[in-house]
Amino acid sequence: MRTTVELSDELYRRAKAVAALRGRKLKDLVEEGLRLVLDGPSAAGAVREPAPSLYQLMKDYCGVADSGVEDLGSSPAHMAGFGDASKGNR
Repeated sequence: MRTTVELSDELYRRAKAVAALRGRKLKDLVEEGLRLVLDGPSAAGAVREPAPSLYQLMKDYCGVADSGVEDLGSSPAHMAGFGDASKGNR
């Protein structure tokens, strides 16, 4: 079947370039893209879960490292020279 689609100039150029790099015609690339969208998991009615937050990804690792100092801000050795413009610290 033949159809007409309107694309932005940028999208058309990108698609044309990708098709050329793959040694394919633009129509083949468009057909492949449509198949991926229509046959994908969301097309079957599956609800897409939101991406996990950074906290959710890292929560098992929170508190794993122990510096031996409860609060580095209360350690005089750690804070030595902090804010001293003459030492190049800011």
